[in-house]
Amino acid sequence: MNYYIHPLSEVKTNNIGADTRVWQFSVIFPGAKIGKNCNICAHTLIENNVVVGDNVTIKSGVYLWDGIHIEDNVFIGPNATFTNDKKPRSKQYLETYPTTLIEEGASIGANATILPGLTLGKFCMIGAGAVVTKSVMPYSIVAGNPAKVIGRVNHD
Repeated sequence: MNYYIHPLSEVKTNNIGADTRVWQFSVIFPGAKIGKNCNICAHTLIENNVVVGDNVTIKSGVYLWDGIHIEDNVFIGPNATFTNDKKPRSKQYLETYPTTLIEEGASIGANATILPGLTLGKFCMIGAGAVVTKSVMPYSIVAGNPAKVIGRVNHD
């Protein structure tokens, strides 16, 4: 075992890459795939149909629901919120969940909300508190509610 799991977390997957750290009060379901050299902070949850790439940082208070795919070198700020059902109802479950793709190098600010089935392009930046209702083009900077492009990232 070349990764660290805090004893106060509940990790059921065996698919965790080398040098990844999972901190206390985290829950990771058996079907989740976690890359190498990731930092999964305290008070996080990762469901079964979730893929996390290499070198990903997931800050505290983030829940990754079925259908979320995160590529390498992504930063997800504290309490960023993901959804996977556009029309949720109590005790009604989708047969399959839409795929939300976070492409390489994207950064998501604290308390941003990401609606289901979107793509956040390579190296984009999502401002803190943004509500992302549409896919974001690579290298774009978005902020606000609903999130709108306010600039461009000029390098990786």
